[in-house]
Amino acid sequence: MKLQTEILAQACAQARGLAIDAVHQCSSGHLGLPLGATEIGAVLYGHALQHNPDEPRWLNRDRFVLSAGHGSMFLYTWLHLSGYDLSLDELKNFRALHSKTPGHPEFGETPGVEATTGPLGQGVGNAVGMAMSGQMAAARFNTPEHTIFDHHVICLVGDGCMQEGVAMEAVEFAGHQGLDNLILIYDSNDVTLDAMAEKTQSENTAARFKAIGWDVQTLADGHDMTAILKALNKAKRTKSGRPQFIIAKTQIGRGIPEVAGTAKAHGEGGAKFADAARNGLGLPEEHFYVSEGVREFFTAHKKRLKRAYNKWRKTCEAWRAANPEKAVLLDTAGHAPSAAVLLEKIPHFPADAKLATRAAGRDALQPIAAAMPLLISGSADLHGSTLNYIAADKDFDRTSRAGRNLRYGIREHGMAAISNGVAYDGIFRPSCATFLVFADYSRPSMRLAALARLPVVYIYTHDSVGVGEDGPTHQPVETVSALRLIPNMDVIRPADPEETAGAFAAAMERMDGPTLLALSRQAVPMLNEIPASVRRAGVLKGGYVAVQETAPLTHILLSCGSELQWAIAAAKTLGPGTRVVSMPSFRRFGAQSQEYRDSILPPACRKRVAIEAGVSDLWRKYAGLDGSVVGIDRFGLSAPGNTAMKELRITTEAVVAAAGAL
Repeated sequence: MKLQTEILAQACAQARGLAIDAVHQCSSGHLGLPLGATEIGAVLYGHALQHNPDEPRWLNRDRFVLSAGHGSMFLYTWLHLSGYDLSLDELKNFRALHSKTPGHPEFGETPGVEATTGPLGQGVGNAVGMAMSGQMAAARFNTPEHTIFDHHVICLVGDGCMQEGVAMEAVEFAGHQGLDNLILIYDSNDVTLDAMAEKTQSENTAARFKAIGWDVQTLADGHDMTAILKALNKAKRTKSGRPQFIIAKTQIGRGIPEVAGTAKAHGEGGAKFADAARNGLGLPEEHFYVSEGVREFFTAHKKRLKRAYNKWRKTCEAWRAANPEKAVLLDTAGHAPSAAVLLEKIPHFPADAKLATRAAGRDALQPIAAAMPLLISGSADLHGSTLNYIAADKDFDRTSRAGRNLRYGIREHGMAAISNGVAYDGIFRPSCATFLVFADYSRPSMRLAALARLPVVYIYTHDSVGVGEDGPTHQPVETVSALRLIPNMDVIRPADPEETAGAFAAAMERMDGPTLLALSRQAVPMLNEIPASVRRAGVLKGGYVAVQETAPLTHILLSCGSELQWAIAAAKTLGPGTRVVSMPSFRRFGAQSQEYRDSILPPACRKRVAIEAGVSDLWRKYAGLDGSVVGIDRFGLSAPGNTAMKELRITTEAVVAAAGAL
């Protein structure tokens, strides 16, 4: 079908009017991108995108990601015009409480929003993850007779996204992997928020992308709809084995002459010129105006889209009939076995085993991976240390798109953003790994995973000063507590191999948010004082009685991870009235009933000591005002792990002394 430029030009004027009206009405928001990239939106949503507004999660839709999420009115406007469940009243409620049009796009809040974006560059990583997921799905499910996955991922980025390191990590990975179903459109308007872009950048972006393995097209006029469509069609048809980069030279704030092309156009600076701008666009006095002609065009276009969708459905039904096993596997996407089922598949560890919890994690991961064929596992150049390689499978690369092991290179932030993209896509279950101290490199993406309720599993090892000789730069004394503070992030720090089995099962079962497994580098003993089944089940509740007192209760010792062994040893010295509580997950324990929590931590017992090889403050919630915390409120030091623990007083003796001083 020919591009309907005349009616789409009218749609562009009205889309600009909707953005101006919404930002003007709430006196807040960003006009620059919605006005500057309007023609790109018209071509995408009025012609080029393969999607179905009535089925926003259609498996084979083209995914559109607005990485420059501050330009959210761009996305809301075109979703509304396209016929998604986003009414004109919702546009009028832009940035209002409980509306479907929040200030930045939020996954799960607005139909058609593929990712929670806003922090610049994150959407680029998300798009790379979606493109990788699409390649993996095609390799896993397509057959010579039936193609059910052949969609593209299109991401709109701005100068700010291009400057963020996370975006560069992600595009380097995409270029290396040859993700040719990925199209990045660079809204290159030469402006950032504070000033003209020349104040902060002078690179040749096209040359850089060519150097890292991308095909590049440059549009001198990013408002020429015919040229935009030609570039998109070329990008979609490519079989070059390279991702596609389209540089569209645009004018920020186009339609408001007073600020267009300047940094003032980035935010709401042009809203005060709303009436003059609307007149210049040929719009009537009626605000939030959409003409009948534009409505009719998009209604007809939606019917065309649904015909294409119905044709795909027939192909999919034939595929299901011919490939029942593949169909059953695809139907498991977005679901996970229960922790109980997974624990049955993880053999118990020998009673005399002495393993690092990272090694126990390796052993737990293998049967879980067999039970969850859509689970994938990546590492930031540390598979040999984080031990999360799926041994029965291959690497994902250009020659093996069905491989389940991902080599991200030294790109922790990109790894986490890409993992989010896989989770947004909803077909594969992402897990990734690095050293725990490098969670600080991936934390912004982890925070967004928690916000968007994405079931990403982080297998982060080398969890304390037990790392040893690498010293304070690699000893994450504050990191576990910092991660525990992220709402909806479940941090599990298991104490021995059996608790590790419980931790992995708990993480894989959870589908409403991310889970971080904090695992040790150093070997820990089996805590055979506690039955293995109790250790495994206790992790699922977040906290449990590890050692029961045999006399009237006098003291409670709390711990997790490798330090639990010292709490147990201290209890033997303190006597039969001492209870030891293992607390591997604060979040899980906090979610239990008050009755259960009180049964584990009886309020009447106020003599409590907590021990963890990290900062102490969060433990005071459980130790109480009358209790004590044995922790490390300083950075670590370079020495063998056991020596570092002793020097920093993370010992049995320190626990006994603290209890005696209460």
